[in-house]
Amino acid sequence: MAQKILFDTDPGIDDAMALLFALASPEIEVIGVTTVFGNVHTDLATHNALALLEFAGRPDIPVAQGATRPLHITFDEPATLVHAANGLGEVFLPKPTASPDPRPAAQFIAEAVMRLPGEIILAPVGPLTNIALALMLEPRIVERVAGVVLMGGAATVNGNVNPAAEANIWHDPHAADIVFNAGWPVTMLGLDVTMTVQMDDAYFAGLRSSPTGEFIYAISRFYLEFHRQVYGLDVCHTHDPSVIAYLIDPTLYTVEYGPIRVVTEGIATGLTLWDRRGKWRRPNAWTDRPAVGVCLGVDAPRMLALFRERIIGRHRSEQSDDF
Repeated sequence: MAQKILFDTDPGIDDAMALLFALASPEIEVIGVTTVFGNVHTDLATHNALALLEFAGRPDIPVAQGATRPLHITFDEPATLVHAANGLGEVFLPKPTASPDPRPAAQFIAEAVMRLPGEIILAPVGPLTNIALALMLEPRIVERVAGVVLMGGAATVNGNVNPAAEANIWHDPHAADIVFNAGWPVTMLGLDVTMTVQMDDAYFAGLRSSPTGEFIYAISRFYLEFHRQVYGLDVCHTHDPSVIAYLIDPTLYTVEYGPIRVVTEGIATGLTLWDRRGKWRRPNAWTDRPAVGVCLGVDAPRMLALFRERIIGRHRSEQSDDF
């Protein structure tokens, strides 16, 4: 039986890759998409989510628009340098015909989890604001959710916004601290693993035998150029698709456990500070906090092979079309 997920997203080039990966995988049933600020403003995130679902032939999947700002701090600005002004590398899909669900994302999430207890994994790949708001709205979802598998954080490496913080956590550190410490099962796929899975131009070119792969190739042009300009790399890191890969095959990853607190102010705002030791002479802010599963290693060749197989295989018999 396919694993039901709610995909919380701010599309975003790698968000688009992750959503298309999920839709192409029989192990996963995307029962809804919720949108949040981050890579783009929330209204554009909603537009992109609707357009991506229509492109994939799944306009039946509901999209609920979510938070437009963090819980307690100011939203800095969208990541246009990374994803372009339209969020999809200046590649434009047809205007979606579907409309968003009338419910706010937090309500949509809470109602879905309460309706299907034990069946839904929350899969956020953007700031964690919607997840925290859903928890505030309906605290009982802690006991009823099957788990939270998120892209964000950096347990053993530097961040990608500054030395301390990964972008999704940095955008709303208060929400992240709530989510990590709510008491539900959380698995974190952070920069520790997402930066070690790298896609280059030849890899993207190898996806072009399907319409989905052709689209991913097109949006990767902007993403690769960002990595060249900022990091001096001829590859891009594979962030958000890592969540989907974990959900399909957790054996791709090695995981260790320990509580995480998120720094919410000062020069280290957004830092995911992980207690790997667990034994201290005095109680501290990590004492009696729930353990988080932190992915520390990944079989990158297998993960890349899985992504390629799903993206190509989804339309194996079709000819590549314009979009």
